[in-house]
Amino acid sequence: MTTVALTPVEFVNQFYPNFWWIPAGILAAALAIKLPSIIRLWKDPLLRAVGGLLLLACAVFVFVAPSTIARVNRLTGVANFSGPWVYSLLTAFCASCLLLIITWRNGLADRSDRTRRAMRGVVVVYSCVIVAMWVLFALADVPEERLRDLDTYYANTPYMREVIVLYLLAHTVAAVVTNGLIWNWIRTDGLDSLLRWGLKFLGVGYAAQLFFDAAKLTAVAARWAGRDLDWLSTAVAPPLACLSAVLIAIGFIIPHAGQYLHGRWHVRLAHHELRPLYQLMKTVDGDGVPFLLRATPELRLVRRETFIRDCLLPLARYIDEDRRARYHDAALALGHPPDRAKALASTAAILDAVEARSRTREDDGAGARDTTDLLREIGAVSRALRRTDDLRAIRARVPDPAGGRSLTG
Repeated sequence: MTTVALTPVEFVNQFYPNFWWIPAGILAAALAIKLPSIIRLWKDPLLRAVGGLLLLACAVFVFVAPSTIARVNRLTGVANFSGPWVYSLLTAFCASCLLLIITWRNGLADRSDRTRRAMRGVVVVYSCVIVAMWVLFALADVPEERLRDLDTYYANTPYMREVIVLYLLAHTVAAVVTNGLIWNWIRTDGLDSLLRWGLKFLGVGYAAQLFFDAAKLTAVAARWAGRDLDWLSTAVAPPLACLSAVLIAIGFIIPHAGQYLHGRWHVRLAHHELRPLYQLMKTVDGDGVPFLLRATPELRLVRRETFIRDCLLPLARYIDEDRRARYHDAALALGHPPDRAKALASTAAILDAVEARSRTREDDGAGARDTTDLLREIGAVSRALRRTDDLRAIRARVPDPAGGRSLTG
């Protein structure tokens, strides 16, 4: 049995009916990721604009699928009703892109006349394009339903020809302007790295739309010239549209998801870094923090920090400030930077306090002390506990009158 390799055009043609659900699913996932923030911060116009843009983009790919086109035509009883409907959704998406980039780029605080005029112009022009397309479609004679090649099949039909040109020109202009705004923004100094990467994906995504427009316009122009290049419209343009949708979805996801993951990573890292000091404090108060199955990472971090501080407060009575100062001098003498020397000195003093507390009665100690600095630097102290060789070196330089060194050797 021989297997015939499919050409790229044949491959697209074979999977065309289900091709459109891939970008629709990706855009829906991007909308789902953004939705909690949109609901929580509903008054933020930028988040609402992003949600609307993703919803429109998802709707375009849902309604452009051949099965949806046939269903809409059947429900309305109008052959090719899906044509201007999809074109209208795509045109509204183009307008949303322009409005979002103008607002996002200039910032919510920018209410200048120039910005307002630009946004008002976008709304007016693209609304007129949508209305004009429906008027022209009503005048056109397009009785034969076309599920895939409406653009090229009716490229020479009066009024429908103008509908096709209008939506392609509106889409091309929006892609060109949006690309220019995005790439100018990317070159701006001081951008957050996640935002810059998101903008780069958006820029490439909108650039792919330009290639989509070029393929469509070339196929339509070929029909005007009496040639058949329909494969550009039916086999080349669809993958470009899908690629554009995926890149745009990623571009919107990166700043949001990146900041979320970045924050979660820092919380988990802080929780992990406090483990050595937490284990040491459990030798003072053996109960530790009760485990909660559904506790969030933020709650686990707060509970661990609270436990450590609650243990350090009574332990501070056993800290010898003079010895801590000598530990600090010893750390500096060994070549440690001032911040690390301070953390190592505090850590050595806490180790001494734990040993002293185990050798004395509960009511012994030096009384109340100012623990503000100590409680503030628990992260640095916990990291210093991992540097056992450094701690051993500075403690060896400071004589211990009690002879205790059980915790670090």
